Order: sequence, then C-alpha cells, then structure tokens
Amino acid sequence: MQTVAQLTVPQFETLVERIVERKIFELFGDPDAGLELKPSVKAKLRRSMAAVKRGERGIPIEQVAKELGLKW
Repeated sequence: MQTVAQLTVPQFETLVERIVERKIFELFGDPDAGLELKPSVKAKLRRSMAAVKRGERGIPIEQVAKELGLKW
C-alpha cells in the first residue's frame, strides 16, 4: 500500500477528486433517489434505447445546442 507521499501527481489528483466527490454525495445525496419516472418518460427512453440498438442515431449535439441557443 502506498503512502500519499509515494503517489504521483495524477494519482494524488484522482484520489482527491474521489474523496471530494464522495463527500459531496454524502452531504447532498441523490436528489432523485426514490422518485419514479412517469410512464411516458419510461416509454420514450425504451424507444430511444431500441433505436440506438438498431444503429439509428439521435439528434446531433450541435443541432440541439443551436436550437437551445447554446454555443457548442
């Protein structure tokens, strides 16, 4: 087992990121935990997943960003 002093900078950064992420999740939790998806949303997700499996592509992100007035 390595000590902190033995970690490389990228290893140390990864360690800190994981610790911060874990702490934030502990403090705030998952705001969607316990919520149910509406049947219409479930159906749309199933259709979308099936389309991807068939090799169909969705809307390009650039198009979505443009429609929303976002810079991509």
